[in-house]
Amino acid sequence: MIRLSLSLGLAVLATVTSAQAAELPAEIKQAGVLKLTVNSTYAPMEYRDPATNELVGLDIDLANELAKRLGVKIVWSETPFAELIPSLQTRRADFIISGISDRASRREIADFVDYLATGPQFFVMADNAAKDATDLCGKKVGTTRSTSFPVEIEKWSKQNCEPAGKPAIQYVPGENSIDVRNQLKQGRIDAAVQGSETLPYAQTQGPGKYRVVGEPFAKGYQGIMFRKDDAALREVVTEKLTAMIADGAYKAVLDKWGLGANAVAQPMLNAAPQ
Repeated sequence: MIRLSLSLGLAVLATVTSAQAAELPAEIKQAGVLKLTVNSTYAPMEYRDPATNELVGLDIDLANELAKRLGVKIVWSETPFAELIPSLQTRRADFIISGISDRASRREIADFVDYLATGPQFFVMADNAAKDATDLCGKKVGTTRSTSFPVEIEKWSKQNCEPAGKPAIQYVPGENSIDVRNQLKQGRIDAAVQGSETLPYAQTQGPGKYRVVGEPFAKGYQGIMFRKDDAALREVVTEKLTAMIADGAYKAVLDKWGLGANAVAQPMLNAAPQ
């Protein structure tokens, strides 16, 4: 199924990008501005640098490079994760690039240009006794409520805990990744789940504090999210992102944030399997 989804996504995108060179929509070109909003609590994708309070991150760097190639400037704003999609729908944002996963349920209202491989992964405090992911069966596991991770945790538990006669994982909701990590540090949960792209950064910020348990237990992609009726904008952004991959600018951004292993070979349209 994953191979089929990838093939379909690549085929569709190849059709889109092989057409005449895309152009920026007239209203954006005339204004010279892209309106983008992010949830700045998801380091290293987007966050406020504690030292400077500057908005930084992998998505910020990618978007800034895209804007440069499009010949426009970005007006950034910030919003809770749950408000990202409404911001797109109400046109407060031209597109969303903010650590948001491509999910089939979201494609009813939007299209995704997938640009980063991801997957949910368990982690614990370093002194936790868990050695294998199945050691977390019956334990309290926290993750951000508005992501796909609660569903993925439940699915993993049903496949790996109950069949072995072990109690199900107890899911505990959190508002965002910072809240979840705080719950973990305070001992209110036994383990947590975040996207694999965030954990290397978390470990560098707290050396010896956290320990990853097992490999990512599902595979997906983060995508740039566009309104269904904004095909022209989607196409021109895809064209510029494809060029960034080809000339090494994309790789340079991912390497800067330690996520070279999460790279994709080319942008993909609605390619995530879930």
